[in-house]
Amino acid sequence: MEATLDYAASHFAQLLRTVALGEEVLLREGTKAVARIVPIAAPESLARPKVGEITSAPVRWSHDSFAALDDAGMKELGLL
Repeated sequence: MEATLDYAASHFAQLLRTVALGEEVLLREGTKAVARIVPIAAPESLARPKVGEITSAPVRWSHDSFAALDDAGMKELGLL
C-alpha cells in the first residue's frame, strides 16, 4: 500500500491497522518515497515464573552491611 504524508498524518491509526495485518505501507511526498512502515515479528511471550520458582541467585549480605555509619558516612548520605 502507498500513502502520501498528508494522508498518513490524518489516518495514521488506519495505516497502523493495515501494517498489523502484515502489509507494508510506503509513504510518499509527491512522487518521492520517504519512508516505509513495516510489520515486525511478534515478540516471544514472556512466561512469568511460577510461584516459588527461583529466578536469580540469592542475595548475600556481609556483617559490614549492617555496621553503624560513622560521621563521614552520615555526612555523605546527607544525614548530618
